[in-house]
Amino acid sequence: MTVRLEQRDQREAPRKSWWRRPWVGPLAVVIVIFLAFSMPPYLAMDPARSKVPQPPGFTSHYWFLSGHVLFGSIAMVGALLQIWPWFRAKYPAVHRKAGRVYVFAGVLPAGLLALVVGATSPFGPATRVANVLAGVLWLGCTFAGWRAARARRFGDHRRWMIRSFALTMSIIVSRVVGPIALITLRPQLETTFGGSELALTQSVAAISAWVSTTLVLFATQWYLDRRPARKKPAIAR
Repeated sequence: MTVRLEQRDQREAPRKSWWRRPWVGPLAVVIVIFLAFSMPPYLAMDPARSKVPQPPGFTSHYWFLSGHVLFGSIAMVGALLQIWPWFRAKYPAVHRKAGRVYVFAGVLPAGLLALVVGATSPFGPATRVANVLAGVLWLGCTFAGWRAARARRFGDHRRWMIRSFALTMSIIVSRVVGPIALITLRPQLETTFGGSELALTQSVAAISAWVSTTLVLFATQWYLDRRPARKKPAIAR
């Protein structure tokens, strides 16, 4: 009787149907809206439409930024497919192929370009450090997840890829943090910032970069820590 109870407790929970995963749809809508507003200036191949000012002496900044945005878009769509439980369970072969696209056609080129774009950011040294650090963490978590999958350590693979997914989506979080920081700091323009719009802009950009990355990493680690490790069925018993 005890053995039967232990075996029953260790059975995997039944998989939920895709329509019972309410977060997938809203997340897809958020990604589509974000890409619809973010990509046009860089698909136009017109440096004048860039949303980021060109740093002095770096005439190729727009093209590096455009590449980062385009490859990052591939990473965002690929991340959504990779994190979708129903899709992962229903089409495991497609999941593996989409994972390779996510890593090698999304995160890898977008992350490497992010290091260049981040290191030359016109928004000040604090933002540069935050952007480069986020790029390194993004590449590192993704590489660790890929290596774990190659070694068939799927538990580690899942945890590292959840971190990679969170860092992929951190750009969306930064677009929420930025306006909040601007609204909060704008009344201090004449006092704290001495009337300098440049100082205000750099402060908002730095807060957005640091808070978004830190927030998603802490939230992800909290999520991973509160979920118990999946147990395998006790076949030997």
